[in-house]
Amino acid sequence: MTVTWEELGWERLAAGVGRCRLPGWDCTVGLVVGDGVALLVDAGSSLGEGGRLRTQAQRLAGHRVTHLALTHPHFDHVFGAAAFAGAEVYGPVGMDAVFAYEREELRADAVRNGLDPASAEEAVDALVHPRHLVSGEWTLGLDGGRQVLLANVGPAHTAHDLVVLVPGEAPGEREVVFCGDLVEESGEPQAGPDAVPAQWPAALDRLLDLGGEDALYVPGHGAVVDAEFVRRQRDALAARFGVSG
Repeated sequence: MTVTWEELGWERLAAGVGRCRLPGWDCTVGLVVGDGVALLVDAGSSLGEGGRLRTQAQRLAGHRVTHLALTHPHFDHVFGAAAFAGAEVYGPVGMDAVFAYEREELRADAVRNGLDPASAEEAVDALVHPRHLVSGEWTLGLDGGRQVLLANVGPAHTAHDLVVLVPGEAPGEREVVFCGDLVEESGEPQAGPDAVPAQWPAALDRLLDLGGEDALYVPGHGAVVDAEFVRRQRDALAARFGVSG
């Protein structure tokens, strides 16, 4: 039975494009539906959450998730990835090394932020390494003529930051940009020990260059924003970290 985005608690942003805000950490997950294919942007904070996302995405798309893009290696965005067996997984260059050599740090960070220790252990044991590592820009063709741009614009929020740009299909539709945690609306952007603050403003300049003035910018946490919000956050980060230019 066909369902609407709203019936499943998702926000429709454009034709075949939507997102949901997950409970707990208010993390955003995006979905782009093509003809027989579906791209999920980020995967939730646990295998259980990933499984629920898989079920919802399949209902919205009418078929399984075929592609998964992970924006950065924080637990609330990647720990559900193993629920998407068979999907082609994309991530920024360097994410594979984090998953290989910093597993204990990922687990400890998840527990420190409130994830059940057993769920954190299960997710770390099942971590899915991206098969496709993006170093610059990667145009991903989805069936039906839709193309999505994956762009590595970091380091910034972490040492490895990927954004996903989805052009509008219908006349007048705005481009949708999934920003990961390069942009946050529901609170001040978080700069942990893996952040590279000196390069964060430049990453947002690149993001704005790619998306343009009319795009919808989807933060990793919080409500959808516009280019002016991203520009203000860029300036605030530059002032906060003493970055000139």
